[in-house]
Amino acid sequence: MSRARESIFRQLQENSGSIPIAMHRSGPALMHWSREEKIARLGEQLTTAHAEVHRVNRDNWVQWINHHLPERDLKRLLIGEPLSDQLQGKTADEIELVHYQQPIEYWKPALFDEIDVSMTSTRGGIACSGSLVLWPDQQEPRLMSLVPPVHVALLKASTIYESFEQMVVEERWASGMPTNALLISGPSKTADIQQVLAYGVHGPKQLIVLILEDE
Repeated sequence: MSRARESIFRQLQENSGSIPIAMHRSGPALMHWSREEKIARLGEQLTTAHAEVHRVNRDNWVQWINHHLPERDLKRLLIGEPLSDQLQGKTADEIELVHYQQPIEYWKPALFDEIDVSMTSTRGGIACSGSLVLWPDQQEPRLMSLVPPVHVALLKASTIYESFEQMVVEERWASGMPTNALLISGPSKTADIQQVLAYGVHGPKQLIVLILEDE
């Protein structure tokens, strides 16, 4: 085994200068979808993956929250700093805002057992795959979209792209890459048990996407 390993390393060293390195890989050709086509394709893909999608006016999404969360008995709403100003003092009496303001070690039981629903912003959407892109950080940690049973994601219509590559290029990720990024395409699912696909086994049982009509 040692002799074979040495042989492989020797061949790699000998050929290291002769193997061309691709500096750019072209992705799939863009379809040049209109804004409406991108919204429709994203919504169709998310719905197929058992997510719930609603189109709301960017100035009225708080009203949507105030009406629909209480009627679904979702009353303890977890939010991060980016949405605090937009919701503080504007939610229905039945909704209790919980702010993600301390390390997980200090309130892990409450996060896992007492939160009904969380709400996060998004970086954008990918129409061809039906995915949401999140850049978790200290203000909106990734546990917000991975732990509570219901996740509400706010997505601006203007940030929906055809492909992941288009998003990376146009949003100039190369000039400031995140420490991590999440691509979400529906509620949690697994096929670990007898290869039967089941939803909501771990993580959010429901994903609600509010597409904000911002143009």
